[in-house]
Amino acid sequence: MSNVTEAINNPGLAPEERLAALRSRDTLRSGDAPRSGAGSFTGTGRTAADRTGEVNNHIHTIYSFSPYTPAMAALKAYEAGLAAAGSVDHDSAAAGAELKAACAELGIGGCSGFEMRVSFKKRPDGSASPLAARKINNPDSQGIAYITVQGIPSPALEKAAAFLKPVREARLVRSRKMTESANLLLSGAGLSPIDFENDVVKKSQYERGGEITERHILAAAAVKCIEKFGAGADIAGGLHRSLGIVIPEKPAKLLSDSSNPHYLYDLLGVLKTGLLPRIFIQPGEQECIPAKAAVDFALSIEAVPAYSYLGDVGESLTGDKKPEKFEDDYLPELFEEIHAAGFRAVTYMPPRNTAEQLERVRKFCAEGNYMEISGVDINSSRQSFNCPQVLRPGLRHLLDTTWALVAHEYFASSDPAWGLFSSKNPLAPLPLSRRIEIYSGAGKSLDLKHPGDSAPALIEQLRRGKAP
Repeated sequence: MSNVTEAINNPGLAPEERLAALRSRDTLRSGDAPRSGAGSFTGTGRTAADRTGEVNNHIHTIYSFSPYTPAMAALKAYEAGLAAAGSVDHDSAAAGAELKAACAELGIGGCSGFEMRVSFKKRPDGSASPLAARKINNPDSQGIAYITVQGIPSPALEKAAAFLKPVREARLVRSRKMTESANLLLSGAGLSPIDFENDVVKKSQYERGGEITERHILAAAAVKCIEKFGAGADIAGGLHRSLGIVIPEKPAKLLSDSSNPHYLYDLLGVLKTGLLPRIFIQPGEQECIPAKAAVDFALSIEAVPAYSYLGDVGESLTGDKKPEKFEDDYLPELFEEIHAAGFRAVTYMPPRNTAEQLERVRKFCAEGNYMEISGVDINSSRQSFNCPQVLRPGLRHLLDTTWALVAHEYFASSDPAWGLFSSKNPLAPLPLSRRIEIYSGAGKSLDLKHPGDSAPALIEQLRRGKAP
């Protein structure tokens, strides 16, 4: 079984090989085969009652920065008891097909998307934006914001790859320059320099359509630090003496333990605050295209463009963000800009915000008629795939919107007119809340082992006016 698990999570194998390894798991017995419908399945040591019903639509994979292949991400979601999982890699939708196939193999809902940074420095009409000089939801840049494009129909994945190719190419150039800056610091401190091709590019999935992020560079730097100081008690002092990095007490304690299984990721988190600001280069216009251009593309392929709400940060969920203020002081203006750009949804992470923050954001979403999408950023081995917050009474609607997103993706893959936000959708005259309700029911009615095959029958059912 350990060999099979290693194959499932082997980034060097082709997606088809990883999926074959997933199918070969001897714990997926025929007697445990899932049945259609959310929560009506069993398997791999779990009964239907063990399903938490939780969902996560914001999982990163090896195609941006994560310890998990798409197949392994689906398996980890399944083992955590999730009912549905979705991938959103940075500037890449390359994980989508594999993750959805793995989710189908496991009998849970699956959907695909990507995350990117866009510019809010100008309004769609070319006039100055009030967000141009503000930090929106990006700790590194003003006027630049993270968004997601979710629910990408399978036939549109190649279009997404073509759309993102110039973004990836521009980021590659900037990443190379940041690595050069990092090497000046590392070499000056007596550490080995980073070989960009071997330590960064070849450790990524860039050549397979993935993205290189700042975390790839920091991971390479972390390896150089471990080579110099070792993993253990000496590393804190070594980083302080050589690079002037002061490690707070909590991460210092984690890094003092050489047996820590998350060592690389914990050290990366330290370098994210202690090294990255010294080498960071602001992205240009080719890498961060105007928000409306990204929204228009998403709608052209019947995907769902979503603004990613961050909110003022107190204690960081992932431990790599310092306390800082973001959108909360100017939410009315922000939602005006979101409306002008044409966004259809807002995505947020319930564990990261207070109840008061989410209540306020939900109010703006209701007033602006935006779909609400939940997801928890997964890019470290230390993070849990669970998100029990979505089971709270005030947030359970996020379960329905996830199932609506799953149905949307399979429906639009079968017939683009049945995209949730398509103007050609026969249900378009209905209020968004009613469409989400109908699509949620449809998502839960899919045969989750064969969702693509079961979607046309559900579409026909809706054509006849019968909601699942």
